Order: sequence, then structure tokens, then C-alpha cells
Amino acid sequence: MSWEGVVPLLKPPGLSSSDCVVDVRRLFGEKRVGHLGTLDPGAAGILPVCVGRAVRLFDYLVDKEKTYRFELILGAATDTQDSFGQVIETGARDMTAAEIEAVLPRFRGDIEQLAPAYSALKSNGQKLYDLALRGKAVPEKRRPVTIRELTLLRQEGEGRFLLEMTCSRGTYVRTVCHDLGHALGTCGHMGSLLRTRSGPFTVERSFTVEELRALREEDRLEEALVSCEAALIRFPELTLPKDRLIPTKNGLTTDLHGPDRRPDGPLRLYCDGAFLGIGKVEQGRVKLAVHLYE
Repeated sequence: MSWEGVVPLLKPPGLSSSDCVVDVRRLFGEKRVGHLGTLDPGAAGILPVCVGRAVRLFDYLVDKEKTYRFELILGAATDTQDSFGQVIETGARDMTAAEIEAVLPRFRGDIEQLAPAYSALKSNGQKLYDLALRGKAVPEKRRPVTIRELTLLRQEGEGRFLLEMTCSRGTYVRTVCHDLGHALGTCGHMGSLLRTRSGPFTVERSFTVEELRALREEDRLEEALVSCEAALIRFPELTLPKDRLIPTKNGLTTDLHGPDRRPDGPLRLYCDGAFLGIGKVEQGRVKLAVHLYE
């Protein structure tokens, strides 16, 4: 049987994102498998995994917003900016919720982050964490990110606060914790991390590897798959006339006139009652960019 779609996988702490891909590949017996955004091994939460032809949608799904629930621990900074690293600085822990709330606006909106030394970003073809592990000098990598929402949920103990953040792809949550510590006049790092949403996929509608195994034993594995069409539901749709089916499948463009004219960009493309895949509009013409039809 040929599988295709996106598995909303619930990754537990302790497994790498690559480990999860291997598990899904074995369960579905499909070589074409890839995840939509790495979660650190110590983190948990939603990890969408594309199966079969759904891997072609990577560029259209990976850039979506993500939501995290995480713990800020004040009083200590680590070399990895999370609880798995070595403490490199200590400071005050006795902050109040009001003091936390007061600095959060500085981190909302479009900001620039200095990527942590222990990250997968590359410099001259080498991952930064490989350089850091070898004791080499790690070059600074700064990049713009967007934090749309950043909210304090509650205080969990002395120097421990639970927060929630919705942000753009590539935002380092542990760096937010590190920088929050300094903004408060002390130091801090990230404790636990749970990704609750990745684009349209949520932790509430996700499956553990154990649940996937159970579904496979019951011949119900398809229940865990979100179809390619459903995964792209946030994109606008366009239906072409029936006589454009063959030309579209052959890679030809179609002129859009009147009510069918759309702004440039990707959309879901239909013709003769069938979902064809991702169409791309450029200057009033549409072309099939990613085909998903049989």
C-alpha cells in the first residue's frame, strides 16, 4: 500500500527528530519521509512528519508559525542556554511575575536573535555545535525573527516561570530565555519545552509512536494521516476549467481573467473535480508547481 500525507507525531523528550523520522519510516514502510522543523532531543511536542508525496510540500509547510510552552529558570545561565548545559553564570532568582511582565514587550514583534553556539546553524559548512564541542571559536550568527505573542502563564516556584510564545520559524526559545534573564538584570535558561502547534498541526491532535504501532496492528494506520489537501487548507483555492486539465498536467500555464484572476503566490489547484496540488500564480498566469495527483 502506498501512503501519503502528514503524520502529526507527538515527540517525547529524549528522542531526536531524526529518530522519529526513522520510526515513522519503519511503521509506514515508506522511504520518502521527512519532518517539518527540528525539535531538540530534550524537547517534546508536535512534530509533523511528511510521508510519501507529502515530502514535496516541505517548502509550503515548514515556514508556518509555531507555538511553544516553556519554562524560564532564573538564577543560572548555561553554555547551551537550556537545562542540559554547564552553568556558566549565576545571579538573582527572586523575581516577581510583575517584573517578568514588564520586560516581555521588548521581545514581541520583529527582533534580532544571536543564535546559540550549540545550534545546527552552519558556518563554512560546519554546524556551530560541532565547532563548540571541539572547543573551536564559534562565529556569531544573527538573524531576524518574529515573536507574535509572548505571554506569562504562571509562576511555578522561586525563579521558575511558565510562558507561552507564538513565533516565526527559526526562533530559538532557549535564546529568548537567556536574553530574558539579562533583560531582568540577572541570568536565565530554558527548562522544559513543549511545542503545542506547528502551522495547522496541534499537539491535541497528535499520535505517539506507540499509538501509531497500535493503529498499524489494527490496520487503521491511515487514521493518523492528514491528507496533503487538508494540510494545505490555509492556502486559497482555484478551480480551472475542465479543458485545462491535460495542459496543466503537462506543465503549461493558464491565463486567469476576471473573477479567476488572483494575486501572485501559491494556492490549492483543482480541475475536473480533482485536487492537483500546489499551483503558483505569477502575473496573471497559473502553473502547477507541485503535483499531487495520481
